[in-house]
Amino acid sequence: MEGVPTANRDRASDEPDGRVTVPAGRGLPGRGTTTRSTRQGDAVSAALAATNAFTSAQELHARLRADGQPVGLTTVYRHLQVLADRGEVDVLRLDDGETVYRRCATGSHHHHLVCRECGHAVEVAGPEIERWTEQVAAAEGFTDVAHTLEIYGRCADC
Repeated sequence: MEGVPTANRDRASDEPDGRVTVPAGRGLPGRGTTTRSTRQGDAVSAALAATNAFTSAQELHARLRADGQPVGLTTVYRHLQVLADRGEVDVLRLDDGETVYRRCATGSHHHHLVCRECGHAVEVAGPEIERWTEQVAAAEGFTDVAHTLEIYGRCADC
């Protein structure tokens, strides 16, 4: 796994099968806010929950297909986007433009230590970072500040 995140979210494309619920006001363009849960969506969620590494939609799709799950790549993208919109997954965009996803272990604001080799990630709180961010923003007259922070290195196993 290479790269450093440069943005937070991607928009998924559409496919006629495998619909899931999308929160009001955050749905995909042209879609309603409520749809049904499906076997494909459950499979995507389960596959993502089975790893602690940030994983691309393509990697997740390949894992699902290898496990005999008949799910399309577009369906995987759409389900990942819905999970991201709900705040149930962390999303990073790498330097090469690839977007990777990871199931959140906590619902509160957090940061990540990410292994450059295997993608293993650890969620970390950063109260010092939060204080510093607020101080820097206030000094420049900024309000309603948001930020992301990922620290890259090599994990103990690698």
